[in-house]
Formats: sequence, C-alpha cells, structure tokens
Amino acid sequence: MELIRGTTIIAVRRDNKVAMGGDGQVTMGNTIMKGKARKVRKIFEGKILVGFAGATADAFTLFERFEGKIQEYGGDLTRAAVELAKDWRTDRVLRRLEAMLLVANIKTMLLISGTGDVVEPEEGAIAIGSGGSFAYAAAKAYLDASDFSARDIVQGSLKIAASICIYTNSEIIIEEIG
Repeated sequence: MELIRGTTIIAVRRDNKVAMGGDGQVTMGNTIMKGKARKVRKIFEGKILVGFAGATADAFTLFERFEGKIQEYGGDLTRAAVELAKDWRTDRVLRRLEAMLLVANIKTMLLISGTGDVVEPEEGAIAIGSGGSFAYAAAKAYLDASDFSARDIVQGSLKIAASICIYTNSEIIIEEIG
C-alpha cells in the first residue's frame, strides 16, 4: 500500500485574529485521491482551531484525542497539547501514528508532533505538511511586507504553496477566530 500524502496547513496571527487554512488535496503515490478534503476545524465552541496533516486515519485519531484533551482541561490549549504529546509519545498504539497537528486559540499557536514536540512559533505564522515550508515562507514575507489580514495571508500563502508543491491544490478552506 502506498503512502497517502498531500496537505498544507498554515496558521497566522495578526491584529488579534488567528486564521488557519488548508488545501483540499489527498494524494496516494502519484494519484490525487480527493481534491476537497476538509483538514481545518473549529472546536471548543469555536474558540480553538485545529488543522491536521499526515495519514488521514491517524490525523483524525489525533484530532479526536486532542478534542478530548481540550474538554478535559477546560479549553487550556497548552496543557491539552502537552498531555496529548505525552500520550502520543508513550502509548504503543499512538506512537505509530503518522500525522501532525496545528492548534491555535487567540493567544497561542502550537505544532504538536508524534515525537513529543509541542512547538510555539516565535513569529506570527506556523505551517505543516507537504507544502508547509512554501506556505510558511510566503506568510513570513506577507507579515513583514504587507498590512494584509491573517485570513488574506493564509489564503495568499496557500495559493503560493499550491503553485509550487505537487501535493497541494487550490481548494482552500480557511477558519478564523478573534
């Protein structure tokens, strides 16, 4: 069985708003399996954004686990992320999952990985997935050289990633809070 890949997820904070967006492409090998996948969602009464990249079933498993942690810790984003990362790193079944999560509320953006990492960006952007580095570079440029909104930066960055990365398409879904 071939590896399912193909995602770009980016989160940007600007002017007391956070936007997170993702493309819709899911790829198996050199074949596009789906073009309009929804990889970014709002949870916790619309106060938290979650985006996921990686193997689809693994990503959904982690998304559901994170949502449970958010409920368990009353919306404390950092605590929920750290507890998920600890479980992910130490649980024999979870340890094999191949996915990453971006999570954000109005104050904090975090990347959660299966190696136990919980990373908060120093700047106003963070990205994951096949086209993540392209989207991140574009977002940094937009943040430094424009007055665009967080939403506009996410959209522009994903369009740039889609024009470079063969695993990223232009079917963009963006969620925003703040």
